[in-house]
Amino acid sequence: MLFDETTLRKLNQLTLIAARVRAGAIKGERRSSRRGSSVEFADYRDYTPGDDLRRLDWNIYARLDRPFIKLLEEEEDLAVHILLDGSQSMDWGEGEQNKFAYASRLAAGLGAVTLASGDVLSIGLLQYGKVVAESGPSRGQAALTRYFRFLNGLESGGKTDLNLSIRAYSVTPRRAGLVILISDLLTVQGYDTGLRQLLGRGHEVILIHVLAPDELDPPLAGDLQLLDIESGEVQDVSIDGGLRAQYRAQAESWIQATQTDCHKRGIRYLQVITDQPWDQTLLLEMRRAGIVK
Repeated sequence: MLFDETTLRKLNQLTLIAARVRAGAIKGERRSSRRGSSVEFADYRDYTPGDDLRRLDWNIYARLDRPFIKLLEEEEDLAVHILLDGSQSMDWGEGEQNKFAYASRLAAGLGAVTLASGDVLSIGLLQYGKVVAESGPSRGQAALTRYFRFLNGLESGGKTDLNLSIRAYSVTPRRAGLVILISDLLTVQGYDTGLRQLLGRGHEVILIHVLAPDELDPPLAGDLQLLDIESGEVQDVSIDGGLRAQYRAQAESWIQATQTDCHKRGIRYLQVITDQPWDQTLLLEMRRAGIVK
């Protein structure tokens, strides 16, 4: 089990904040307990496992041989899409500070929040310029164990092109919603095109930027050979205090530029360092960043 009962109870009290794509809801508002009682019919959507079968339109099912659920005017459910970077660079660090393990834990917590709120959850693993594994859409607390099992079966490795992977996810017909990208953003091709495609398809985007402490300040000195774990390229370097200071400044400049770019696009950005306890990130830092309430 990814979380103990105490942590799960705390997660169940949270709600994802969606500024634009939660139909009929005040920003970040949990679904109404009056849903389906005295409100008017508004539209249909595809049936998702976990939906209340009493709201299935059997007449349409008989005509089209496809299940649809009636939507009501107070409908407040949110389609949440979690995109998890599974590239080789994410396999960095030991134990719980491994970037992919840490990112998977965050994905688990955000998924638990989604399902506890009655929202619709999907997740895709991004590798090799495509989506190599996918789960959902699913809804309801009964789907949580299956979701955790899916996450436990994922592994990082291999090259990836974030732009191509995100495009592969976004071109598939999906309900517009809240996309949460969890990545270290360490890709030669960048990620700008992918983010623009998500925004262009009506999604609201959150970027959770996962980095290891030694990626910000490498504890290296002397004459070394450095290996790029994704490309395999080897480079001879001579590292001294001046070069380390230059590296730290460039890393900080890159992070600041990423944060500024996200702000201009209306993308919420949260930088996460893997030496920070994951429960503090989920329960405290994500509140401060306006991701959950």
